[in-house]
Amino acid sequence: MAFDYEKYIRPGKLPHIWCPGCGHGIVMKGLIRAIDTLKMDTKNTAIVSGIGCASRLPGYMDCCTLHTAHGRAAAFATGVKMAKPEMNVILVGGDGDGTAIGGNHFIHACRRNINMTYIILNNKIYGMTGGQFSPATPTGAKASTTPYGNPDPPFDIAKLAIGAGATFVARGTAYHATQIDKLIAEAIQHKGFSVVEILDDCPTTYGRRNKFKSVIEMMNHLKEIAVPVKAAEKMTAEQLQGKVLTGVLFKEERPEYTEEYAKVIERAQAK
Repeated sequence: MAFDYEKYIRPGKLPHIWCPGCGHGIVMKGLIRAIDTLKMDTKNTAIVSGIGCASRLPGYMDCCTLHTAHGRAAAFATGVKMAKPEMNVILVGGDGDGTAIGGNHFIHACRRNINMTYIILNNKIYGMTGGQFSPATPTGAKASTTPYGNPDPPFDIAKLAIGAGATFVARGTAYHATQIDKLIAEAIQHKGFSVVEILDDCPTTYGRRNKFKSVIEMMNHLKEIAVPVKAAEKMTAEQLQGKVLTGVLFKEERPEYTEEYAKVIERAQAK
């Protein structure tokens, strides 16, 4: 029996705005399956985003949703979680929104270890706002602002999250669709700041400029570079050259921010 995605979609919001071949819809379906698997109360679930193609995702979801300013999703989501710690708070955004204009908010959300899940759809470019290069654009890749090739080294978003203090970090790809909901579900269940990076494809502003012949070629590229963490343990450094690890990359337990903040309030009220 086919999965009923429609019950989680806001009436009248489809068809979506994403280009044919964009992987964002695959990720949205994975998020829906994760919410369904965990039997989450959609009325007690806030999905927060900034600006960009990926940030349009919450608008289609029949949950409590908040579409905020460019790069400010983590700041707004922090406010929601601090005001209502009992709510499930999920952030969704792209690599540009999350790690460029929103980079400062991102690293401090990781540092605080506030109990939220940030799903970053990394398609290596600013897709909606003009095709500019982002902090995740590979060196040498073309964008509207780097027509002769990007000279910058890219962020490893997962390593950035770990270094900044996130206590759960995972990575998947839009090609490996059946893995997405499992990673998101585990991230949501983790108590602390969780980051799930999904390597995605943008056929319009990235694929065309960088000579991908089709969406199929872009998806096959994601398939070819992805290596599960368990498989990577048996591979040499040479074999891992040009590959990216997928699965749960990091997990640890650490005091959660809203609970620690509540203790501060208790101490202040006791005086």
